[in-house]
Amino acid sequence: MKKKIVVFTGAGVSADSGISTFRDADGLWDKYRIEDVCTPEALYRDRATVIEFYNKRRKEVFEKQPNTGHLAIAELEKYFDVQVVTQNIDNLHERAGSTHVTHLHGEVTKLRSTDNADVIFPLDGWKQDIDLRAPDGALARPHIVFFGEAVPMFDTAVKIVQSADIFVIVGTSLAVYPAASLLQYVNSGVPVYLVDPGEPDLRGAKNDIEVIKMRGAQGVHLLAEKLKKEYL
Repeated sequence: MKKKIVVFTGAGVSADSGISTFRDADGLWDKYRIEDVCTPEALYRDRATVIEFYNKRRKEVFEKQPNTGHLAIAELEKYFDVQVVTQNIDNLHERAGSTHVTHLHGEVTKLRSTDNADVIFPLDGWKQDIDLRAPDGALARPHIVFFGEAVPMFDTAVKIVQSADIFVIVGTSLAVYPAASLLQYVNSGVPVYLVDPGEPDLRGAKNDIEVIKMRGAQGVHLLAEKLKKEYL
């Protein structure tokens, strides 16, 4: 039976594809305030600005390509049972070939009803018209977990993490909750690997962590080779 690797990814894995990040010095929040584009109140108060913001993000995603980090994670499926849990709203993991991806914070390529969070549908192209309606007749909104909203896939992600034989963290500061708390659900004795050039918050870890201080596009490829040597 294949060992199960759970890979938990953040903005760092997509930054090497040129996807704008929120927290870096040149990130998106230098240009926008959270309160203006990423809250339920903002959508109600200034729908046009919120829709425009996510149209720009969606267009950016469509223009970028998966990098070697995404590809290395997908390639691991040849040897392991791989589940990806990501904080990212892009679809670069899927485009790289990963077949089991759980998005904690939504998916920018999809929309949903403003009246019913379970009415989710794909958007054809990158541009959402401001008056676009969902299948239930309500106005459509980006399928994104806004700040202040519950994270509906969190419990699913916890179960996935608890099933890991090997846990890998790539490109996240571990500063956004509840996603960052997933590290606390890794079973004792499970090897944990971290690929990130920064200093993520590891205070929630109960397991030893092997750190590769590199960006995702470089470090994940090296880690993948290491995992194949040690566990196959």
